[in-house]
Amino acid sequence: MTTDHDNKAAELRHLIETEGETIEQNTKLNNRRRYEAINEIGDERHEALRTHARSIKEDAIERLPELIEQLRSSVEANGGTVYVAQDEADANRYIEQVADDVDASSLVKSKSMTTEELDLNAHLEDSGVDVFETDLGELVIQVADEEPSHIVGPSLHKSREEIAELFEVEFADEFEEPPQTAEELTQFARDYLAERITEADIGMTGANFMIAESGSIALITNEGNARKVVEETNTHIAVGGVEKIIPTLRDLEPFVELVGRSGTGQPITAYTSILSPPINTPPIDRANTEDDIDADPEREFHLVLIDNGRMDMREDDVLRETLYCVRCSACLNSCANFQHVGGHAFGGETYTGGIATGWEAGVHEQESAAEFNDLCTGCSRCVNQCPVKIDIPWINTAVRDRINRSGDESLTDPIYEGLTPDEEDGGVNLQKRLFGNFGTLAKVGSATAPLSNWLASAGPTRTAMDKLIGVDRRRELPTFQRTTLVDWFDARGGAIERTTAATDREVVLYPDIYTNYIAIERGKAAIRALEALGISVILSEPIESGRAPLSQGMIETARGKASNVHTSLVEHIDAGRDVVVIEPSDLAIFRDEYERLLPEASYERLSEHSYEILEYIYGLLEQEGLDPDTLAGPTETGGDLVAYHSHCQQRTLGLEAHSIAVLERLGYAVETSDVECCGMAGSFGYKSQYYELSMDVGSDLQAQFDEIDADHVVASGTSCTEQIESLIERRPPHVIELVAPQ
Repeated sequence: MTTDHDNKAAELRHLIETEGETIEQNTKLNNRRRYEAINEIGDERHEALRTHARSIKEDAIERLPELIEQLRSSVEANGGTVYVAQDEADANRYIEQVADDVDASSLVKSKSMTTEELDLNAHLEDSGVDVFETDLGELVIQVADEEPSHIVGPSLHKSREEIAELFEVEFADEFEEPPQTAEELTQFARDYLAERITEADIGMTGANFMIAESGSIALITNEGNARKVVEETNTHIAVGGVEKIIPTLRDLEPFVELVGRSGTGQPITAYTSILSPPINTPPIDRANTEDDIDADPEREFHLVLIDNGRMDMREDDVLRETLYCVRCSACLNSCANFQHVGGHAFGGETYTGGIATGWEAGVHEQESAAEFNDLCTGCSRCVNQCPVKIDIPWINTAVRDRINRSGDESLTDPIYEGLTPDEEDGGVNLQKRLFGNFGTLAKVGSATAPLSNWLASAGPTRTAMDKLIGVDRRRELPTFQRTTLVDWFDARGGAIERTTAATDREVVLYPDIYTNYIAIERGKAAIRALEALGISVILSEPIESGRAPLSQGMIETARGKASNVHTSLVEHIDAGRDVVVIEPSDLAIFRDEYERLLPEASYERLSEHSYEILEYIYGLLEQEGLDPDTLAGPTETGGDLVAYHSHCQQRTLGLEAHSIAVLERLGYAVETSDVECCGMAGSFGYKSQYYELSMDVGSDLQAQFDEIDADHVVASGTSCTEQIESLIERRPPHVIELVAPQ
């Protein structure tokens, strides 16, 4: 019997095989160039630009109704017309009327993703207007009759060879020798489109930004055809979402730098056109301004502002932040899953990538977002890449929660209602219920081990779990330990009286679910390392952080866990103890998501007093001046070259460097991976519909480790450990296990 999981797995497998290689090459190239471009100006400068840009967008969206009217007045003063379209049908009706009024038979387009949202080409062609896309990537997609796979590079999934083959078939009458090289293909497209632009009745552009004070539109491009589309036609229609309005021309400055650098790694794109139509010559001649700004009475300009759900998004606490998006594609290029399957899997009706969940839920239907929302694993690598600091993982989580609540309650209630310890209503599917309640599963599995491990690994059990719940039978399951970390700690007599007075710091170690019930050796190692440095250590209660339910979009359950964790730890903070965390994803939830799950004061107190284990040891060595010789170096562990993969959320928090610094301080040489994510991402790699994608993403990490003849391979996160063990067939210890004395 074929299941929905089987169908999704087959869809992803097909895209990996057919488009994956080209998508991977192109997105990784842009991602690498972005890192290089940011390094050129420095993190401080880049961060200042991001902060400035964010404040402009926050202000613009807050004042949006006022700015729409100001923009309308400015455009009309210039001699143009503004139409605010409420939805897709309204916009298409207006544009078709303009085309009819000027008796247009052809229209040339440039730079407008928003018109894809309107399905405008089809509407115009149905009304007898031929539409020609003039951006090369858009032309390829139009000729191939395919959907865009990327919001900046719509044909990013196609190789040069595939484009050459496509042109040879579609334009067979246009040349004697079909173009093959990139230069030949570009030249052919340029010549072909030049004729269409010259003959066109209407020129249509999008707008990266619209400036309220002057009625100008700003186009940030690399092809220059947008200007030509405007120059060669007497009727110019610009289409843009209302969220693209900014107050002043000066407000454009940070975005001009950020968009090119964030999207393609360019300091600035090849063309930045600021047009204030209708005017005699679109590029304003500043030396003769007074003559040029007089509108030619034969020229028309129509600015079509698209609402299509955006004003409702503005009132939505979750979706409002989506309106800050500048469509640069940094979140797509830095997403490990997107790098391997592209937007034909990781996208909805119009928009692609992590930010697409917000767009699709806002301008289309939530069901469109549901088609791909689970491909966002919440790894958070996009957070620091977004030029306007949008918390994209939270948008995905919150929409996932809404999708859960719109599910079919009859499927789950008879089985789970009253049996599961979560706070969710019916509608959450069985797979998400299982992984969202992993804490309970781990507790029961540990209490009944080794029977639970034998039962879980039995062939019939794995088959049933695969078919009924979607836990892939090819993925090895965790082994629960009968003696938990807390059991071990109590059995040895609890805290040990300190033997050195080098510091008076006391630590409460947070025993996360994985450390307490499965990987207790890393917990023991953390205690040995801290005590060797003279730190008094006690354990808190083993309460789940809420990371597991949050990853499944079970926000109310996560909120309850967060409250319990805070109650458990705050008494230790009050007693002057530092909270130390081994699992990076749990520290990340303390420092990030708890801001949305706890009262502000509770969040701030817990966040400020919590540390990742290697971050804490780094501080003890470098700031407290404690003796590193009490820890284990290369001589004790037999080999000095370490291959290290840092957890993605740890890197987002900026904590990778602390582990490297500690290892190097102890005498190890360290080589780190630079892949964005290992591909496991919590439960993602266990799910049967995503197992093959998870392993395909992981192959990048495997290739890097294969090139390093390391003495030690170490990782810091639970998911990374599981994935690396599958890839290299040996279990990497946590970094703390390498540096802790035996």
